[in-house]
This record gives sequence, C-alpha cells and structure tokens, in this order.
Amino acid sequence: MLDHVGLAVSDFAKSKRFFEQALAPLGYTPMMDYGVAAGFGADGKPDFWIAQGTPTASTHLAFASSSRVLVDAFYSAAIAAGGRDNGAPGLRPQYHPNYYGAFVYDPDGNNIEAVCHT
Repeated sequence: MLDHVGLAVSDFAKSKRFFEQALAPLGYTPMMDYGVAAGFGADGKPDFWIAQGTPTASTHLAFASSSRVLVDAFYSAAIAAGGRDNGAPGLRPQYHPNYYGAFVYDPDGNNIEAVCHT
C-alpha cells in the first residue's frame, strides 16, 4: 500500500500552479508548502508531493476519480493550466469495460491521468 508519492519538478512555481488547477476537480488541494516542496491531498492527508529538482525520467501517475464527469473536469482544468493532451477523456476498454480515463503531460512531461472505474 502506498503512503505517498513525489515528483521532482524543474520549475516549482509553474508545476505548483499546474497541479493546483489540474487536481482541483478531483478534490486535491495544496496542504503543505515549504517553498521548494509542496504536498497535495484530500481528506486532510497530503499524499502527492512535488519538489524542486531535476526530473530524471517521465513518470505516470493516475489519480482516482469518483465519476466520469470529474475525469472530464480534470482534463479541462489540466489543459487550461498548460498541460498537453496525451489522451482525451473516454473509455479505454483495452484495460477493462468501465475504465474511463484522461491523460495529460505536466510541465515536465510526466503522464498525469485521472481515472474512474465505474
């Protein structure tokens, strides 16, 4: 079971703005900010962290969504925040019949996804 995950980001301020906007539809908000690192979460626990550093490889992170409407909202918010399309919202039956996801690249090229399984 994972407790938290973190990404190194090349431009902390830019990435913080991106994730604030992109994850808001999923209920994620910034919960802790140290100026060079920030923790985002929901329900009182920061479980997603970014920190100023040198990204070493592209990473794929998928955030759970409680509805397809919120997956759509994530995608729109992420694109508006400067994310690049990597797969518009839709069913991905190759994973399973109810897999509904959307994919965007963050400012460092990480593949950020929101997914609903119902």
